[in-house]
Amino acid sequence: MIRILSFAAAAFALVACASTPAGPPYTAAASASSAGYSETQIESNRYFVTYRAPSGAEAARLEDYALLRAAELTLQNGREWFWVDRRSLDQQSAARSTGPSLGVGIGGGSYGRSSGASVGVGFNIPLGNQPQAPRARGATYEIRFGEGPKPDDANAYDARSTSQAIRARISTIG
Repeated sequence: MIRILSFAAAAFALVACASTPAGPPYTAAASASSAGYSETQIESNRYFVTYRAPSGAEAARLEDYALLRAAELTLQNGREWFWVDRRSLDQQSAARSTGPSLGVGIGGGSYGRSSGASVGVGFNIPLGNQPQAPRARGATYEIRFGEGPKPDDANAYDARSTSQAIRARISTIG
């Protein structure tokens, strides 16, 4: 019995200290509702670039993925820089319990001539008060390819350096 309790305590400690998953992989979307990036051409040099995670992920990660796809698309089209005209984020509510919670479950079943019922009670005490990063289901950028020298503006991005910086950040995170 002591071994089981020790094992349960160790497992609980590991779960409590576990880090959150790195997020969805950077990949093309298989369909309109699946996770991944997609783009829609609006004009010859203008696109909507979207990264979706239907079950949600950290908003910053989704924005990075949409920006990375915009940089790749710019380079694929033989351009050096792009301009972000609009940004939108499909945010999820950040509902999070900050205090203790109590749960009760009731179940029953039968097998042949035997039957049974059970009641379970669980109690949760949050450990630590760490703020949760904003979460979203998707990030969309409206971009247009730049021509000539890149302007010195926060909405203008050098495609090659943007791609390299985001890929380096993603590889260190996950």
